[in-house]
Amino acid sequence: MERVKFTNAFEPEKSVELEALIDTGATMTSLPINIIEDLELVAVDRRRVRYTNNRVELKSVYGVVKIEIKGRVGNFDVIGEVEGSQPLIGQVVLETLDLLVDPTSRRVIANPRSPDIPMVEQLSAKLN
Repeated sequence: MERVKFTNAFEPEKSVELEALIDTGATMTSLPINIIEDLELVAVDRRRVRYTNNRVELKSVYGVVKIEIKGRVGNFDVIGEVEGSQPLIGQVVLETLDLLVDPTSRRVIANPRSPDIPMVEQLSAKLN
């Protein structure tokens, strides 16, 4: 669990700090629908979501939310989950913000190869 700040990217006065589960097996970040409503995020898309029990549901995607973890910030869309569900941070946020889960402490840390600012891995292709 990590303390995470969620802010409506277009209305910064709408913000909340929550304890979120860091799930390296999840792709996207999810928030309970009541938090999405409090932040006044807007439905922008839909995605099929496969849960650990292999159940698949069609869920709304909301955005744009600014997510801050360990001093690193980015803008993301989130999956809407049922009220009372655990806020969850998935791989898209971890990769984009260049954050790792330290296996010893089980805490989120900045990538030691780039402690001051997120690094993006890019495949370079030579154009002829």
